[in-house]
Amino acid sequence: MTSLGVAHLTALDLAPVTLVREAGRAGFASVGLRLHPVMPGAVAYPLPPASAQLRELLAVMDGEGVGVNDIEFVSLTPEVVVAQYEPLLAAGAQLGAVSLTVSGDDPDCSRLADNFAAMCQLAERYALRVDLEFMRWRPVANLQQAVAVLKAAGQGNSGVLVDTLHLFRSGGDATAIAQVEPRYLRAVQLCDAPVQAPPEALIVQEAREGRLLPGHGQLALAQVMAALPADVLVSVETPSVQLQGTERLSKAYHFTRSWLASGNAQTKG
Repeated sequence: MTSLGVAHLTALDLAPVTLVREAGRAGFASVGLRLHPVMPGAVAYPLPPASAQLRELLAVMDGEGVGVNDIEFVSLTPEVVVAQYEPLLAAGAQLGAVSLTVSGDDPDCSRLADNFAAMCQLAERYALRVDLEFMRWRPVANLQQAVAVLKAAGQGNSGVLVDTLHLFRSGGDATAIAQVEPRYLRAVQLCDAPVQAPPEALIVQEAREGRLLPGHGQLALAQVMAALPADVLVSVETPSVQLQGTERLSKAYHFTRSWLASGNAQTKG
C-alpha cells in the first residue's frame, strides 16, 4: 500500500518534535518540515546542522518510525543567493530528507532557470532533489510553467511538486498531468476542495486555511492519481480552520488512507 506522508502546513503550529510524534501516532510514515519561512516573519522551525535540536528530532523520528520527506520553503526571487541555503540543505540531509521545495518568484525566466539550476547543483551535494511548486498567485503559476523551468535548468535531481489544489485552481487537471514526462513528477500533495474557486481575493486564504480532506470535495483527485507515476511520493496537505486540535492529523490520515484504498484503487482498476 502507498506510503503516506503529511505536509507541515497541515499542522504548522506544531514544532518538528511534536509534529513527528503526532504524525507517527496517527499512522503517517513521513512528514514535511518547514525549516525556512515562506516569507520574512512567517512561521518556520530552523534546525542548524549537527545541533542539539536536530539530534533530539532524529531520536524522536527513530522512536516513532517516521522519516522526513521534504524540507521547505525557499522562494526563488530575483535577489535569491543560493549559497546561503547550504546549511538548510545540510540539515535536510542529516534528517534523511528526500527533497527541498522551492517556488518560482522571478518573472525573468532565464534568471529563474539559472537560480533553480544552481539550487539543484548545491542540493546534489547532499543527495537531495529540488521540487518546484507552482501556485496560481506566483510567477510560476501552473504546471506547464514549472515544467518549462525544469527543462531550461536541465538538472537530473529536479521535479515538480503537484499540489492538487494549486493544480486545479491554476486551470490544470489529470490531462495536463498525463502530458508531462513522468521523470518530472516525483511528489504529490493531496487535498480536496469545491470545484468552484473562491473569489480571486480569497485564493491564498483558501490554500492556507480552507482545504478539505480527500473525498470531501469535488476535485477529480482519482483521475490525477491515475495519471501520476505509480511510485510518486504521496503526502497530505490539509490546513483548515475546520481541522484543529489533536485529532486533525489522525483525521487527515484516516480519511486519506480510506480514500486511497477505495476511490483511487477503483480508478486504477
